[in-house]
Amino acid sequence: MKRGAVIACVLLAGCVDVLGTATQPVPAAAPVLTRQQMADFQTVATELEPVAEDACDEILPELNCDFLVLVDDRPGVRPNAFHTTDRFGRPLIIFTDSLIASMANPDEMAFVFSHEAAHHILQHIPQTQRSAAAGILLGGIFGAAVAGGGSDANTRDSMETFARLGGDIGARAYSVQHEFEADELGALIANAAGYDPIRGVGIFNRLPNREGGILATHPPNARRVEAVRRTIQNI
Repeated sequence: MKRGAVIACVLLAGCVDVLGTATQPVPAAAPVLTRQQMADFQTVATELEPVAEDACDEILPELNCDFLVLVDDRPGVRPNAFHTTDRFGRPLIIFTDSLIASMANPDEMAFVFSHEAAHHILQHIPQTQRSAAAGILLGGIFGAAVAGGGSDANTRDSMETFARLGGDIGARAYSVQHEFEADELGALIANAAGYDPIRGVGIFNRLPNREGGILATHPPNARRVEAVRRTIQNI
């Protein structure tokens, strides 16, 4: 396995980032990734990739479903997993070493992997970008109205401030719903690959809840666990 300074390893070139969701502050003594944990992670990625790709092809056939998994091994990076796309539109699922080291079992790895794949399949990044763009536009218009119009520096500052706020609110507007959707579809993908999503959501027992309010990006952990339980019970 080739490891590098920024993006650590390509597990399955040509085959297989959240949790944009599984984040927490780096502990004082970050857990050390063991050989067994990396071996478990490779197995999970190998088994889940074709299942996630099949789900992607079935739900949105025109989408690029060629998942690539990367591991970020930079020292001091907080536990995290997220998905994104490269400049060619290929979906990337990225885990940090510290997140893998903090996982208790392969079912947790499988749930997080499936959750991030679900974000891609459900096209949450483009939805968030469109919502943010609309928020920037409306925020700028509101800022100009508050400043009373004109083209002086105060008006421009007001427009820029409200545009930034509008973009932030717009980007977060659907974040909570997106997390529920990714949890539910991710649970189905993990289950189809032979993993236990109920055991997998045990990771939420060790993650802090995000703060609530209008700018909250993630639902409370207990609600996420319950949503996954309902999803599996309804199969």
